[in-house]
Amino acid sequence: MKKITMFHLYDCKYCDYARQAIKELTEENPEYKNVEIDMIEENEHPEIIENYDYMAVPSLFIDHNKIFEAALFMPYETIKDGVKIAFDKALEKIEPEDEDFEEDIHEPCLRFQK
Repeated sequence: MKKITMFHLYDCKYCDYARQAIKELTEENPEYKNVEIDMIEENEHPEIIENYDYMAVPSLFIDHNKIFEAALFMPYETIKDGVKIAFDKALEKIEPEDEDFEEDIHEPCLRFQK
């Protein structure tokens, strides 16, 4: 099992969506409760965010690999889908060798852009 690193801001509605999604998903799937999530508030830890490549919050990483990054006007369900993908990747339910791995990881963002 891998740890998720989530970058967020306290006054960000999309980050609130991600926190709500985490709560809902852990209630829906108790296995997700075993996943450690390191919540890093951007303003409190600028020295940490320098080591990650992202433009918006919330952004979720596993082993410095970006799994999900929100965008302006992204609906709650899309953010929840991204958080779920991060949980599944952390539990190693999605393997990099999987044929559709890259598409799965970025699919919530791509679906939003269509």
